[in-house]
Parts: sequence; C-alpha cells; structure tokens
Amino acid sequence: MRLRQVRVAFTMDAMPDDLFPALPKPGQLLARGVCRHLLDRDFVTVEELVPAPGLRVDVMAMGPKGEIWVIECKSSRADFASDRKWQGYLEWCDRYFWAVEADFPIDLLPEGTGLIVADAYDAEIVRMPEEARLAPSRRSSVLRKFARHAALRWHAARDPALIVSRA
Repeated sequence: MRLRQVRVAFTMDAMPDDLFPALPKPGQLLARGVCRHLLDRDFVTVEELVPAPGLRVDVMAMGPKGEIWVIECKSSRADFASDRKWQGYLEWCDRYFWAVEADFPIDLLPEGTGLIVADAYDAEIVRMPEEARLAPSRRSSVLRKFARHAALRWHAARDPALIVSRA
C-alpha cells in the first residue's frame, strides 16, 4: 500500500464559514473532557478511530502498560438510544466505558460497562468495568491501528494542507 500526497491550494473564493472550523458538537466536548482526564491518569488517547469497517469509537485510550480502553460519549438519551453498534466495540478493548454528562439518566446504561461523568473540561471515572483482556494478536492489531491513527492525526495537525490518501 502506497500513500499519495496531494496539496490543496487555498483560494480567495472561500466563503467566510469555510475559513473557521465548526463549533464542536456536544459529544466532542465530552470527548475532550474525557481525554484530559485520562491524560492525568497517564493514558494517551485518539478520537474517532475505526477499529473495523462499520465501527468508529469516540475515544480509544492506551494506558502505560498497554491496556486499551474504549469510551463512547453520549450527549443525550436520544444519542444513546440510537447507538446500535456499541457491543461491537467490546472485542476491541480491555475495558469499555460510557461517558455522559452529570444529568444523564445513568439507569439506561448497561450493567457491566464502565461509567465516566464528564463535561468539556474534565471527567471522573464513576464505575470501573471488569477487565476483559484482549488476545495478544488482537492487541497487536489494535496498537498498530492506534499508532497509525495518531500519526496521521499529527500529520494533519502539523500540515493542514496535506491530504493523505491511499493509492
């Protein structure tokens, strides 16, 4: 697989809305608070990682001993009710958490999953789920995906005009 680089030229025809990033959505604000909290616990994080086709986790965290956590951020009851894929994430992590705001009806959340109460600035782990260790081959695959995702995000942040596509 070869990566192809394409440069995008900035034109003066851009609309003013195109020049400024969109405001973060509620789930993205929760993710920010979760990521800040996990960094305080010595976990590094990536957002919107795709572990397999059809799945995209809100936050994946890697701990200092290589542990893998997946955190799904739910900003409302409707957001939670529309999530039909969450069980597919269980095979991609050692621990699975829901991150919600303080006023979220937590009785909706499945037993056996972790709970993080968060806002845009910080979070607190309220319920730690049992650990279900990944098989070594799966862990290796997840760590490679994590590293590539983090590196591609770094490239995009460092050089916003660079578009990396698979050729």
